[in-house]
Amino acid sequence: MAPSEQRRPALAVLTSGGDSQGMNATVRAVVRTAIARGADAYAVYEGLQGLVDGGDRIRRFDWDDVSGIMHLGGTVIGTARSADFRERSGRLRAARNLVERGIDRLVVVGGDGSLTGADTFRAEWPGLLDELVAGGEISAEQSDAHRQLVIGGAVGSIDNDMVGTDKTIGADSAMQRIIEAVDALASTAASHQRSFVVEVMGRHCGYLTVMCAIAGGADYILIPEVRPAPGWEDELIARLMAGRAAGRRDNLVLVAEGCHDRSGTPITPQQVADLITERAGEDTRVTILGHVQRGGAPSAYDRWMPTLMGHAAAEDVLDAGPDHVSQLVGVRRNRVARMPLMEAVAQTRAIPALIEADDAKGAMAARGSSFAEMVRVFEGISKPEPMFPSQGTTIGVMHVGGLAPGMNAAVAGAVRFGISRGHDIAGIRRGFPGLLRGDVGPLGWPDVEGWVVRPGSELGTSRTTPTPDQAAEVAAALEAHSIDALLVVGGHRAYAALYALLEHRAEHPGLQVPVALLPASIDNNLPGWEMSIGADTALNEIVQAIDMIRVAASASRRAFIVETMGRRCGFLAQLAALSVGAEEVYLNEDPPTLARLNEDVAAMVAGFRSGRSFHLSVRNEQASEGYTTEFLRQLFTEESQGLFGVRAQILGHLQQGGTPTAFDRAHAAALAARCVDWLTGQVLAGRHDWRYVAMVDGEVSTASLSRMAETYDLDARRPREQWWMDLTDVMQVLSTRPTGPVVALDGADR
Repeated sequence: MAPSEQRRPALAVLTSGGDSQGMNATVRAVVRTAIARGADAYAVYEGLQGLVDGGDRIRRFDWDDVSGIMHLGGTVIGTARSADFRERSGRLRAARNLVERGIDRLVVVGGDGSLTGADTFRAEWPGLLDELVAGGEISAEQSDAHRQLVIGGAVGSIDNDMVGTDKTIGADSAMQRIIEAVDALASTAASHQRSFVVEVMGRHCGYLTVMCAIAGGADYILIPEVRPAPGWEDELIARLMAGRAAGRRDNLVLVAEGCHDRSGTPITPQQVADLITERAGEDTRVTILGHVQRGGAPSAYDRWMPTLMGHAAAEDVLDAGPDHVSQLVGVRRNRVARMPLMEAVAQTRAIPALIEADDAKGAMAARGSSFAEMVRVFEGISKPEPMFPSQGTTIGVMHVGGLAPGMNAAVAGAVRFGISRGHDIAGIRRGFPGLLRGDVGPLGWPDVEGWVVRPGSELGTSRTTPTPDQAAEVAAALEAHSIDALLVVGGHRAYAALYALLEHRAEHPGLQVPVALLPASIDNNLPGWEMSIGADTALNEIVQAIDMIRVAASASRRAFIVETMGRRCGFLAQLAALSVGAEEVYLNEDPPTLARLNEDVAAMVAGFRSGRSFHLSVRNEQASEGYTTEFLRQLFTEESQGLFGVRAQILGHLQQGGTPTAFDRAHAAALAARCVDWLTGQVLAGRHDWRYVAMVDGEVSTASLSRMAETYDLDARRPREQWWMDLTDVMQVLSTRPTGPVVALDGADR
C-alpha cells in the first residue's frame, strides 16, 4: 500500500459482549467525532468476532450511516462473544484485517471481558505485525505505518458493575425497565394482597436491585455484596409481617441473580417464595424479568451520556501519543471521567473475591460510597418499626412551588426514614398557604403507602409564598404545630421565599428551627445541585414525545420546532437536543440572533435539497423574547422553497405530569434521608441553620442559604455556572455535518 494512502488516520468502533441500551448513541458519537476530525470511521459488526472475520463485517461509515439510531435499543452493529478472538491465531487475523484498512485506533464498547481482550490485543500488536510481515500477509511499510494500536474503552453493561464510572451504558434504561415491571406487579399484588419475589439481573452487582427496591417501594432485598447471616429467613418473614401490620397490601422482595448465603449456597427466587408461602401463609408468585431488562428504547440518560462518552473516547484515541495508556471513559457527576483501563478492570474483578470472602464492607466500599449509602437508605425506609428510640421531635414536610415528578417519593422517603430515626412527621398541605391556615397533620407509615410511584403531589403544592411582612405569621404557625425542624421540597419559589424570610429569623422564635431545602424542579435551575428531582422525568417525557414526532414525520419531509419548558434555564432544551440528535437548539443562555437564524435556514434548505427528510430544532421557552416558536415556524416556512413543511410543537405541562423515573424516585428518597439525618444533627446540637442540599468537594452535603446569591442568579432563576453548558461544543460537533474539505489530523485535506 502506498504511503500516501496511509496519511489519513482511521478509527473503528465495535460493541461487544452483552448488548445494552445506549450503545447506539456511543457508536454515533464515535463515528461523527472521527469524521469531524478528518479521520476515516469504520464500524465492526458482531463485536470482536467481526475483527477476526473481516470482510464486510468491517465497514466504512459515513455521516448518514449513524443517523436515526439513538432511539433504538440494543446495538445496530451487533455484538457477540468471540471464542476465536481468545486465541492468538484469531487476534493475528484481526490485526491483518485492521492493517489492511489502515485502522490503528479502536474504541471498544463492552464489559470487562471485552475490554480486557482488547487490551491484550493492544499489547500483542507489535508482535502480531512482525508475524504478519514474516508471513508475507502485510508489507513492512504497512507495519511501520501502524506500529501502535490505540485502544479506548467505554463500558456497555446494564449491571453497572465497573469501577471507574458512576453509571455504565444501559444501567439507567435497565433500571427503568425493571421499575415498570415492579409497578405493574405491585398493582396486581395489592389487589389480591399477594407477595411477589422478583429476580433482577446483575451477576455480582446489586446496584439494580438496591435502586429499584427504593424506587419501587420493596420490602426486602437480597444482593450479592451482602451475604445474609444465618437466620435471615426469620428477618425476612418478620419484615413482611410488620409491613402487613402497618397496612401494606402487597409484599415485594427483590433478589439479585448472584445471591448466596454465607455458606456459599445460592439463594434462588423460588426458594424465597417457598419460604414466604410456608412461614407466612402468603400467596406468593415468582417473576424472573430476564432479558426484558436489556430491551426497549434507551432512556434519555442512556442517550446523552453515552454520546459524551463516545465523543470523548474518539477524541482520546485520535489524540493519543506514543506513550498513550488505554483509558476507560466513564462518568463522574455528569462529567466525562477517565481511568486507566486495566486498573479499572482489575479493581472490578477484585470485588467477587471480596464477596466470596464474606467481606460485605469491602465489597460495598469497592462499589463506591453512593452504593453503601443507598443500601443504608433502603434499610431506613423499608422497616415499619423505628430503628431508634423516640427523639421527641417533629419534622414538618412541605412542598413549595411548581410540580416536579418525584416529590411524592421525597416525602415518602422523609416520612419513613424519619420514623425509623425516632421522629414524628407532620405533613403540611398546599405549601405556605396551607401552613398559615393550619392544614397540618401527622404522617405515619401507612399514610405514604404507594406514594413513591405516584406522579403529582399528594401533599399538594402552591406557588404562593409569604412576603417578608408575613414572617411573624409563618413563625406562629410553626410554633402552633410544635414543629422542631422543617424540610421543604421545592423549586425556585421555595428557595427565594426562604431566602427572603431568612433575614427575619432572629426576630421570631418560631423561625429559629433548622430548615433543609431539597431541590425539586423540572427546570433543573437550582443552586448547588446538578440534577433536581423531576428533571430526569421531564427530560424523558420530552425525548419520548420527540420520538413520536419523528415517527409521525417519517412519511413526509418536515422540519419540526419543539418548545420545552425551563423558563430562562436551557437545561431541558439542551439535554433533549443532545439526546435525540437535534440539528439546532436555542437557549436563553445563548439566544438566537438574526445572523445565526440566517445560517440555520440556509443549512436546513441545503439539507432538504440534498435529500434530508427530517430536521429538528429544540427551543427553550424563553430563548428569545422576539424570536418566538411561532416566529421560527413562520420564518422556516417562508424560506422552505417548497422543499419541506414546518410544524411547531409546544410540549407544555406534559413535562411535569409523567410517572417519576426510577432515578427520580430513588434519588428523591435518598436525598430526603440525607436531609432527615442533617436535621436530626441540628436538633440534637441545638442549632437552627437554614441550608440547601448541595454537592461540596464531590460529596453530597449542604450549603448555607444565607450565601445562596453568590452562586445563584435570583433574577434569571438559574445558577451562575451551569455544568451542562459545556455540552454545547459536543452537540455542535455531532450535529453539524462537515460541508467543505476536512483537515485530517496529519494536515491532509479530505
